[in-house]
Amino acid sequence: MANVGLDSGGGRIASGAGLFVLGGFADSLGLGAALSAAVGHRGERAPVHDRGTVLTHLALVLAGGGEACSDIEHLRAEPGLFGPVASDSTAYRTMTGIDSAQLDRIWEAAADVRARAWSGRVVDPAVALVLDIDSALVEIHSENKHGAAPHIKGGCGFHPMVCSTDDGEPLWAKLRPGNAAANRIADHVEVLDAAIAGLPERFAAGHRPGDGAEAAAQPMRLGTDSAGCSTHIADACRDRNIEFFVAARKNEQISAAIATTRVDPGRWKRAAPNPKARKARAQIAELTDEADLSSWPDGTRLIVRREPLHPGAQRSLFDSAHFRYWGFLTDAQGSPVRLDAVMRDHARVEDAVARCKDSGLNRMPFRGWDANAASTALCATGVALVHWSRTLRLTGPLAKAAPKRLRWQLWHTPARIVRTSRNTIARLPDRHPATPMLLLAHALN
Repeated sequence: MANVGLDSGGGRIASGAGLFVLGGFADSLGLGAALSAAVGHRGERAPVHDRGTVLTHLALVLAGGGEACSDIEHLRAEPGLFGPVASDSTAYRTMTGIDSAQLDRIWEAAADVRARAWSGRVVDPAVALVLDIDSALVEIHSENKHGAAPHIKGGCGFHPMVCSTDDGEPLWAKLRPGNAAANRIADHVEVLDAAIAGLPERFAAGHRPGDGAEAAAQPMRLGTDSAGCSTHIADACRDRNIEFFVAARKNEQISAAIATTRVDPGRWKRAAPNPKARKARAQIAELTDEADLSSWPDGTRLIVRREPLHPGAQRSLFDSAHFRYWGFLTDAQGSPVRLDAVMRDHARVEDAVARCKDSGLNRMPFRGWDANAASTALCATGVALVHWSRTLRLTGPLAKAAPKRLRWQLWHTPARIVRTSRNTIARLPDRHPATPMLLLAHALN
């Protein structure tokens, strides 16, 4: 370290210039105005701080790594960048005052903003819009929070379920008690319908319950892990004109199908090459003709993948001393090898859930259920805001960066506040790596 003293008094230096740019991007999308309409004041007089602005500032706090209402004080300390920011007590009252009706309007506001963010997105009838559903356990070290309950791993907390796009944008999230089952199909269908309702009309058309297939301009695909392996999910997808890819669960029929075909060399084909693997040793086979799929929708197929056992391999569909077997059910057309590559992309939903947990979902800061449900919605909206910013404003590696990297390299960039020609300007350090990217992003807002 350099031999430099440390002292206070840097009143014209501000941190969080990157969050200032992100806030400007939120304003350009109308996020604050949409949230203001969703969570209006109820008294005779308007509050000092607009409730939509408070929620927008809290979304910036979550993007910057904050976890509690008290973290809004870091924005409040920088009025030169963020203007008048509410205190932590005002932020707390705003969140705890949100009821279920206002929560629904918050999700509707997020959908309106998404429509503006997706306005330039091309509807390609040859490329499906991929949705993924997954759930995650949130550990809470308190029994005083409404809805916290013991979960399957021996802890206590919540078990939210998230539906996101394939590229990591959360569309809707359902807060659930810790003892809610991962394979509760009614929750899967509810989350799917809510996520579709949050899409722009040109993407959602034809995919609501009972819609005709001719109304769908954009094909859609749903992926789930084995918790969603149910004929009810398949029927719900068929009713909504959605292709389904669901990971198979181990049962006697699948085990018998694998036992019958495992020594048939003509059935197993080499999997598509994986650039991250040194050798393409996995094999793919379609076992539809060997399994009874009569309870599934017409056209359902069983695809199984096998690869040599390796340390840490997860549970297999079939007990074998040489291979790990893994499979899925789908009604999509195409070769088994191609469909296997499509299904394996479902693993990216883990990244979306991880980003939500890294941006506030991993900590339910309130005692009441409605407040924590609102916190879940705000977390999903904040992650979506960062996703839109990465997609529409950033380039290079940062366009795909995780929240932690964005905080270190972008959001917490310092700036010097100066007044010139009656204007306030935040001057970024010339040698900071984020300066060119932030200047470009700010110019586009």
